[in-house]
Order: sequence, then structure tokens, then C-alpha cells
Amino acid sequence: MGASTSSASINRKFANHAAGLVDGAHVTDLDLRQFDLPIYSSDEENANGIPAAAQAFCDLIEAHDRIVISMAEHNGSYSSAFKNLFDWASRIDSKVWRNKPMLILSTSPGARGGATVLEAAKATFPFLGGDVKASFSLPGFQNNFSDSEGVTDPELASGLAAAVETFAQ
Repeated sequence: MGASTSSASINRKFANHAAGLVDGAHVTDLDLRQFDLPIYSSDEENANGIPAAAQAFCDLIEAHDRIVISMAEHNGSYSSAFKNLFDWASRIDSKVWRNKPMLILSTSPGARGGATVLEAAKATFPFLGGDVKASFSLPGFQNNFSDSEGVTDPELASGLAAAVETFAQ
């Protein structure tokens, strides 16, 4: 899952690439845009209940053995659509990630590769039922990734491979 609603999400592309590196993995390409949700508030929940899209997301999490998410960084934090999705999901079950093993990633066009949001996810996901096995940040996505080769910088490719191996064990 790429935690962005961009139709050309580099984080979605990166998450799918990383998940595909796990031997024998069956990868589900989860598009955040499929979860159309109102902004969470207790007033909204009291008036209309929990939206079906939030339940559908929880059902997808439950149906999978492992989770790979690449975090988009918006002003140093989660994208609003992603935060809203897991806010709604937490109303169904506070352990949103269902104690599933997770590989959390981030990438961006910049030199830090979304490192700030990655640190936030590493700190908060365990409280939301995430069993974070590994993490990795890819800086300079356009310079260090190609659709045909994946991560092109050898040192970064090695770092990603190590994170995927730790996650897959």
C-alpha cells in the first residue's frame, strides 16, 4: 500500500516493488483512492455510523498475512487521506494492523526520502497493532528507482534487500 491518493504515487509503486521482493509473495495492490471516506469526527460517526469503506479496509488487513506500506510525507506527517483512513479503521478495532508483521517504507523526491513520516509510523504503528519487522527510506526516488530495475543505487538496493529479508523471516 502506498499511503497517498496520487494516481501516480511513487510510494504505491515503491511498496509494490518491495512486496514483490518477498519470495513466494502474492501481492495485493491496494490503492488508497478506493477508500472514499468523510473526515473522521465523533459527530459524523454518531450521525451516520462507520462507513463501509472503513470496514472494507479492515477486512483487507485481516485477509492478509503481512503488510507493506510506503508512507507519503505531507508537511512532515502522514497524508491526510491515510490518517483519516486509519482513524476510521481504529473505530472498528483499535489494533488497526491486527498484529500483522509490517514492512514500513517511505520515499520522496527529496534527499530525506520521507524519513520524518517513517519515524512517526515506526513510533505509532505498534500501538495500533503493527508488528514492525523492518523499515527503509529511499531518498531521491526519481534518481534512485526505475520501473524496470527497481532501486538502482547499489547501496540503497542492498539496504532495501536487508529490510525485506528481515521482514520476510
